[in-house]
Amino acid sequence: MSQSTTAFDVLYPPAWLGVVGGGQLGRMFCQAAQRTGYQVAVLDPDPQSPTGQIAHKHFCAAYDDEQALQEMGQLCAAVTTEFENVPARTLQLLGQYTRVAPDADAVALTQDRAVEKRFLQQAGAQVAPFLEVTAASDLEHASAELFPGILKTARFGYDGKGQVRVADISAAQQAFAALQQVPCVLEAQLPLEDEISVVLVRGADGQVRYFDPAHNEHREGILAVSRIQEQGHPLYAQAQQMAQQIASAAAYVGVLCVEFFVLADGQLVANEIAPRPHNSGHHTIEACLSSQFEQQVRALAGLPLGATTLRQPAVMVNILGDSWFLDSAPDAATEAEQPHTPDWAAVQAIEGVFLHLYGKAEPRRGRKMGHLTVLGATAQQAEQRAQQAAAVLGIDL
Repeated sequence: MSQSTTAFDVLYPPAWLGVVGGGQLGRMFCQAAQRTGYQVAVLDPDPQSPTGQIAHKHFCAAYDDEQALQEMGQLCAAVTTEFENVPARTLQLLGQYTRVAPDADAVALTQDRAVEKRFLQQAGAQVAPFLEVTAASDLEHASAELFPGILKTARFGYDGKGQVRVADISAAQQAFAALQQVPCVLEAQLPLEDEISVVLVRGADGQVRYFDPAHNEHREGILAVSRIQEQGHPLYAQAQQMAQQIASAAAYVGVLCVEFFVLADGQLVANEIAPRPHNSGHHTIEACLSSQFEQQVRALAGLPLGATTLRQPAVMVNILGDSWFLDSAPDAATEAEQPHTPDWAAVQAIEGVFLHLYGKAEPRRGRKMGHLTVLGATAQQAEQRAQQAAAVLGIDL
């Protein structure tokens, strides 16, 4: 794809901005847009969606509802998305009526792991050795360098879902059968030293700003904690340059996250890209001069991009539904665990801790319910405060 260099016309408040998807990312986009004076509409089929609770207008309809898409497109001066699995057709239909950023082509690059891997290679990024698997026979002569590996469904995987670790060809064939033989990617499991992510914003005129990389740790495929340090790292500039190169190759407009593996020998390997604000960028709301969500608004509205300067070192801690079930016992009648509200007062008594809850009514184990951003004058102080807050919620950092 060629690089986009045509600036958007500026949209001023109280123009309508739209977001497809009503989860927590849409909610935080909505909050940023409303704070600046924009009106916000959301399209989501859940009548109790986190974004729908606070948006000015909620189109409660399926993502392929053409009438709802037409109404949204005619109301909104511009529309974005909060998750990558929105059908590309949805964005194409919206594009007939209004500005859409990122566009359908850019989002489609991230909806299939095989397509995404090939695109990353074409953009000049190093990726882990991989094999596209569309039939069991594709695994019969899989290279030894792919094992141990991870078999991942090519589409609709997130937070570790649709992924199976495999030690050899036999295990890979069994996993492929267990995954209903849907198209997959077999990816070599690499010797990791670290995982970092770069969140950037790219305007329609090609201007790019990026945030300081986050160091990420996952538990069972779900991001648990991100640490943003004050000290520079030799790989930061390389990761930021590669992320910018990837965004330009996709003619991308909006907020984009590129996740990287850092290998034991210091190599930087692109893992995947997310065409939206990212969990590892949530700290930017308090920790940076402008947040990833404010940047999403700016890029969509054609405004100048904001400064991404880090105010203080930060730690972002995900709050899962598990924190509602600490020391819980099954109900005698239903045999189901009964949730209990966590001790938010104890959490918020800790200096430098900012609590974000997403408005989800039902806590479930493994479900993202909110996050903490923890600031400190030094990285060590931020870490100490984060450990203290996490202990209250039963989170092991």
